[in-house]
This record gives sequence, C-alpha cells and structure tokens, in this order.
Amino acid sequence: MNALLEAVDLAKHFPVRTGLFGRAGAWVRAVDGVSMLLHPAETFAIVGESGCGKSTLARLLVRLVAPTRGTLHLEGVDLASLPAPALRRARGRLQIVFQDPYGSLNPRLAIGAMLEEPLVLHEVVPAPQRRRRVDELLALVGLRPGDVRRYPHEFSGGQRQRLAIARALASAPRVIVCDEPVSALDVSIQAQILNLLADLQHRLGVAYVFISHDLSVVRQIATRVAVMYLGRFVEAGSADEVFARPRHPYTRTLIAAVPVPVPGARARSGIVADDVPNPLAPPSGCHFHPRCPHAIERCRLEVPELETTSPGGSVACHRWRELDAVSSSRPRRATNNPALARLQAAFVGRRS
Repeated sequence: MNALLEAVDLAKHFPVRTGLFGRAGAWVRAVDGVSMLLHPAETFAIVGESGCGKSTLARLLVRLVAPTRGTLHLEGVDLASLPAPALRRARGRLQIVFQDPYGSLNPRLAIGAMLEEPLVLHEVVPAPQRRRRVDELLALVGLRPGDVRRYPHEFSGGQRQRLAIARALASAPRVIVCDEPVSALDVSIQAQILNLLADLQHRLGVAYVFISHDLSVVRQIATRVAVMYLGRFVEAGSADEVFARPRHPYTRTLIAAVPVPVPGARARSGIVADDVPNPLAPPSGCHFHPRCPHAIERCRLEVPELETTSPGGSVACHRWRELDAVSSSRPRRATNNPALARLQAAFVGRRS
C-alpha cells in the first residue's frame, strides 16, 4: 500500500540566542530525526510526555514551520521543497486540528463565513454551491445549518472542536493532523469527539496523525502508535502490539502510569519519578538512560538505533531483547476481581 504521507529523518532545531548580537549559543533539538509513514484511512498516533516534541512534529507535518533537515512527501510530492503558492494548494489535502478550538477560530467571523473561507481559498466548490456545502459540513460534525449566523463564543468547548473539525474537512483533505484535539474537553465530550472522528474516517476515508499524551485515548482510536521521547521515536508498531507487548522501558512506564478506574485496584509499578531532562543539554547515549531502571554503561555512551522487532514494529533500546524475553517468560498475575480482569483484557488484549 502506497503511503499518503512520508517523513524521512525530519528534524527541527530552534536556536537559543544570547549576547548583544543575538547569536545562537545553543540549540533545542525539538524534533531530531523522525521517520514515519501514514497510509490511507488509518490513524497513526504519536504519544509522549509534555515537551517531547509532539506538537513541533505536528507543525512540521503540515509545514507551519520549515524543517531543519529531512524530507516530507504528501502523495509523492516533497512539501519541504515547494514554493509558497504550490504549498498553499497542497495544504488543501493536509489539514490540522489544534488543541484549543477557541484559539484557532476567528472570533470576528460568523460560522458560515469561517467555513466558506477554505472553500474559496482552495476552490473546492463553485460560488453558488458554497452555502449548501457549509450546511453539509455542519451536518457532518453534528451541528445545525441554522448555526451559520452564530459566532465561536456562542458555542461550548465540544461544539467549537466540532467546528474546527468541520473547517479542516472543508477542503476535502486526505490527511488531518490532530494535535491533542480532546485534551481540553470533559471525558464525556472526549468520547463524543473520538466517535465523531472514527465515523468521519469510515465515511470519508480520511487518515489521521493523532497527537496525544493520554494512552487511554490513543488505545481507543489508533491503528499504529509511535512513542516519542526528547525529539525521537523510541518505539513504534501496531496499537495492539505496543499495548500488549511494550518493548522499550519508556513505553512500559507510560502504560504503567495509566490509571485503573476500578475501586481498590492499584496501578502497575515501574513509573519513574525523575523529571524530563533539559532539552538544551540532553543526556549522552540513550536520552532515557538517566531515568531507566535497566540502563547499563552502553546506554550512557551509545545512541541506540531503531531496530525491527516485528513486521511494522521497531524499538530503540540496547537491551530490548533480554527485557522482552524476561517479560514474555513471566506469568501474568491472575485477579479475582471480574471487573478488573475485563478491564485488563480490554486494555492489553487484541481488539476484535
């Protein structure tokens, strides 16, 4: 299957300017050599702690910021080398939904005018059909055609996120990058937006890059998952495999930190308490080694490369084979709590 979106060795380094002349005294390697493929009608999730580079990567993927190095292809076209007019046309096929819907909507425009803007910019439909297309977009996201005269402040947070999704859909994109699209919403509203995204994918065939720090959300929506730490992918694979058999110590840490919503149940052990290292001075070797309980001298000295673990799966860890062997040989602890047993099976088992 041909990839819709392909990034190879994508990087973004920001200068930290000091002194009288503002020279770059240091560099923040927000994204430092990321490669990924996104296929049609799939959801590729990127997870990690705050400050790991997820949002910078989202902006790189839609060319809101230019890469320091690397290539980015959308349907075979290199976006990194496109001049401004061609890039503007290409953005019709590649859209983004931000975390804060209110901050991404123009408060001075009524909803109808806001949704017409991308129709005009990307010449999606002729002028006489634009109003009907606006009504269709509102219906797609579960809002009423009569809302066209209202302004963003008149909507709830969940409704504003629906409007942001409708605007992203206006140009008929093939790919939508969702940058923490539900993290600012209540849990019940989160579920509604996730169901909406899944329904739109089924109906329209759109592919998502889904950025999140919430693994319970990612488990619900993702086809494939990449785990990011200090600007790099440390593990990637199918959602089923990553959740059922995490191979990198950092991935295991993230999964162990997911709360278990069962009275009396304890979260699994293995959570590291240390803060994320300073990105201005990242650790040598494996960036995770100061927080890793399994680190050895090699981890401090040598940067691990991504190694293939299975078809479509990879991990960057010097000790993943021995840790995986120990984990596979350890019997799974049984539980006498039926509700907890069902929850654990749903969380780490294979999806039907």
